[in-house]
Amino acid sequence: MRLTLYTDYSLRLLLYLAVKPDGLATIEEVAKAYGVSRNHLMKVAHELGRAGFVATVRGRGGGLRLARPPEAVSVGEVVRFAEDDFRLALCFEPGAAACAISPACRLRGALAEARNAFLAVLDGYTLAAIAEPGDPVRALLGIAAGPRPAMGTHA
Repeated sequence: MRLTLYTDYSLRLLLYLAVKPDGLATIEEVAKAYGVSRNHLMKVAHELGRAGFVATVRGRGGGLRLARPPEAVSVGEVVRFAEDDFRLALCFEPGAAACAISPACRLRGALAEARNAFLAVLDGYTLAAIAEPGDPVRALLGIAAGPRPAMGTHA
């Protein structure tokens, strides 16, 4: 299984916001830190906002911030939102032509079990968990250290 670039950017953006001490960042800042396309990141940020993962702060000094505490966002939830296709083989396709061995095949069940186990593991991790310890991640992304304010105290 391979996650899409969209999912990768979604997780990167949320991780960035989770480790940012003031919790507020611009698209430009995040794109520069990761060396990724600003345009792709804008689309990702927009969709994450519509889904309730990211909130926008308008005006001078505005940007993006997490809409919920990092402890309340599971990685599995983000992956399920961002990925549009968890069909691992043709037999998972709705209306796909029947495979010659469909009546006796156990592969479909094994693949479904593996997919469910993959997502269950990701459900066990929150943004807070993958953002800790934050100092090494902040240093690698060029984010200055500082105390993170409590949720609801953002500008």
